Amino acid sequence: MTPPAVTIVEVGPRDGLQNETAAISTADKVRFVDALSAAGHRVIEVSSFVSPRWVPQMADAAEVFAGITRRAGVRYTALVPNLPGLERAIAAHVSEVAVFAAASETFSARNINQSIDESLHRYTDVIGRALAAGLRVRGYVSCAFGCPFEGPVTPAAVLRVTRALLDLGAYEVAVSDTIGVGHPGQVRELLAFLGGELPFDRLALHFHDTRGTALANVLAGLDAGITTFDAAAGGLGGCPFAPGASGNLATEDLLYMLDGLGVETGVSLAGVAAASEMLAARLDHPLRSRYLQAEQATRARTGTSGA
Repeated sequence: MTPPAVTIVEVGPRDGLQNETAAISTADKVRFVDALSAAGHRVIEVSSFVSPRWVPQMADAAEVFAGITRRAGVRYTALVPNLPGLERAIAAHVSEVAVFAAASETFSARNINQSIDESLHRYTDVIGRALAAGLRVRGYVSCAFGCPFEGPVTPAAVLRVTRALLDLGAYEVAVSDTIGVGHPGQVRELLAFLGGELPFDRLALHFHDTRGTALANVLAGLDAGITTFDAAAGGLGGCPFAPGASGNLATEDLLYMLDGLGVETGVSLAGVAAASEMLAARLDHPLRSRYLQAEQATRARTGTSGA
């Protein structure tokens, strides 16, 4: 049964932009976040407090947080990998933070140079400090549907890391298809397994659209009872370990489907489209959202303008 309402976690400013090679100014990032909040988003992942050496695009995280116009009722979040990053996030007055662990040992080693257990041990201190500072903590489990190095990932491996993050104090864990290999049958299978052990109101789904299955995967998640989904405006993002990856599920595409199903989100499709097209001029590639591509083609054919 399709739920009457869902929450969209907008990850475009962080997960969407972190791998972009084009130089995007702090001012443009601030305008992007402000436009997304004006569109009705209630949760926006603004940036990440990681080492600028590893993720140069996120080097201005503090400046972006200082520049955005904070709207009442909107949570402005950030990814933090460790205690120093958390302290920077606290100083920037974030609304909440997120941590990430992998369901694949090889991906964990390649991505953060730690085993899964080592990363969870580190997050014991990070989450504890965040909670003591009054911040809520969200978790991500990457490679939940497949690993670029190990191939298939077992549901038991996903459960182990998801449960560990919840036990450490995360209020919610986003089960993530980092490289976009998941399909609806796999979503049903994994959620049936997780649902026997964990409450669905503590789980979210984070899909990439590498193989064009992201929306179908969302439908499978909706049918199972999941009501929180991550998406990136314009279809921004991708994974450096998945050559040719087409990025995150586009927020516009998700909204178009949910609006058609009569599912309430509180987010304006036109508003998100306008935010994406504003940023598009700063990128070195076209936006991947199929909704935006169709709208642009229609405007070119009819000679009209606007999102």
